[in-house]
Parts: sequence; C-alpha cells; structure tokens
Amino acid sequence: MGWLAAGDTYEVALVEGRVVARSTPAESRTKSPAKPPGKVERTLPAEIRDRPEVLELQRFAEWLDRHAAECAAQVDHWMVSSLPVPTGLLARVWPDEAWQAALRDIVVVGAGPHEVGFLRDADETDGLRVVNLDGETVRLAAPTVTMPHPVLLPGLEELRAFAAESGAQQGVEQIHRATWLKPAGADGRAHSVTEFAGAEYRSWFHLSARATSLGYRISRSSVVDVVRDAGRIVTASVGMSDPYTEEKAWTGSLTWHHEDDHHSLPLSEVGPVAWSEGMRMAAALHAGRTVPADDAR
Repeated sequence: MGWLAAGDTYEVALVEGRVVARSTPAESRTKSPAKPPGKVERTLPAEIRDRPEVLELQRFAEWLDRHAAECAAQVDHWMVSSLPVPTGLLARVWPDEAWQAALRDIVVVGAGPHEVGFLRDADETDGLRVVNLDGETVRLAAPTVTMPHPVLLPGLEELRAFAAESGAQQGVEQIHRATWLKPAGADGRAHSVTEFAGAEYRSWFHLSARATSLGYRISRSSVVDVVRDAGRIVTASVGMSDPYTEEKAWTGSLTWHHEDDHHSLPLSEVGPVAWSEGMRMAAALHAGRTVPADDAR
C-alpha cells in the first residue's frame, strides 16, 4: 500500500499493521523530486490524528486484524475437528495473505496415509503443493484433504523434527499443539478426571476471565470446549465453584458428554481428540491458578 497525503505536510501509510506518518518536504509539495520524503515519525503527529485519511486507515487496520483472526480460527476449527476441506476452496482463498498466513505449513493429508506434507501452495488448476518428509515438493490432486489433529497425525515426532530442520513455521498451532494421550491403565468405568482439579483463583471473575482469554466458553458453572471427535460432537467441561457462596474460586473435575446427552461419558467412550482437548483445557486453567507466595519462591 502506498503513501497517502494527509494535509499539506504529512503522508500516511499502513506499515506492519499500524498507521505511520512521514513529513512531506517542501520540494515534494511543489512537485519537485529534488528531495526524498522525510523519515517516519515515531508517533502520529497530533495535527493529523483526526484527519479522514488517518481514521480510514485505522479502521482498515482493525478490519485486517479481525479478518486474520477469523481465518486462523477457521483453520484451527478444521484442524481440531479433522474435517475434510475441498482443495478448490483452499486454492480460492490462498491469494489472500491472511488465509495464506493461517494455512502455510499446516500438515495436510490427501487420499491416502502416504499423501502427507506441509502445505506450501494452492492453485485451482494444479491443486495443492506440499513438502513431504523427504524434502520433496509434490502435488496433491485429491478433491479434499484433512488437516488432522496432532493426536491423529501419523509420524508426529518425525513431522516435528522435519519442521525444526526445515524452518517450517505454522500460523495455526498443529504439530506443536499440546496433546494428551489417554493412559492405557485409565479406569474406563470412571466418568471424570481430577488431575487438574482444585486450581485456586482469587475470584470467580478471574477464573472466568482466564477461560475466555483462552478461547473457552462459560456455561452455567463450567468452562466448556466443544469438540468434534470421530464425527460426533463432544463437550468437555471443567467445573467451577459457586460464585455466590465462595469468595475465591476453584476448578473442579473434567468430564465429557455428547451434545444430545448431558450425562457424563465413561472415560472408555471418550475419543482421542476429545480427551486431548479436554485435558489441554484443564491443564491451561490449572496453569493460570493463583500461586501462594511461599510456593512461588
């Protein structure tokens, strides 16, 4: 994006997501190219902050931020749910920088388990181009691809090692997303996990603020995360203490239930994605707890 005149003495532009200004030399104002424009100001000069050119650029910057967040959220949803995504759709959105930032280097799987690689390009004519674990750029022509949740990715450790060696950086956390595998010796008849229960917060407000800042919802007296696992919608819930009877707040146990049934699932029926995402939520809430001064030393 080029520079726009903002009054007689300044020009403004959008640089790395923020509006910046530079002075316009007198020679430039008289159409003389004798001197280049002035240096970029550290802050917007007061005399142009309310000019329409500045306000429009600021609104555009805010829209770009929202758009980038929406693109990342959509890719995250595709990945967590391991949903099939049409390659034609990826090709159509790829020219958009925000979509490209969210999609680049996401691991996609094509028609077979061996069609796997880091996404590098998408074209409506040639399909997708990915870099495989041999370091080769190959074409995927499957009508749809998935971006599997990391607990479902074959060869996850190999993918992580290759990403480190090749410098691949994902805009949406996938291969380095924190994951939990259900312990082989877990009591399948149990209905809850208490590993992260009892995390203390200064108040219910602080606990709910921590939850929403992580992208989770508050439903009644629980922090919840809705996950698609093997085609079914599962809600993971971490209990919260009663805000009306307690001055402080504590997290409770972690449970899961199907969307059409509010009875908690036995752990034996909790799938790998729902288990991992539920444990990830519970661990993140536990990590934000109030740490007593004696324990912080």
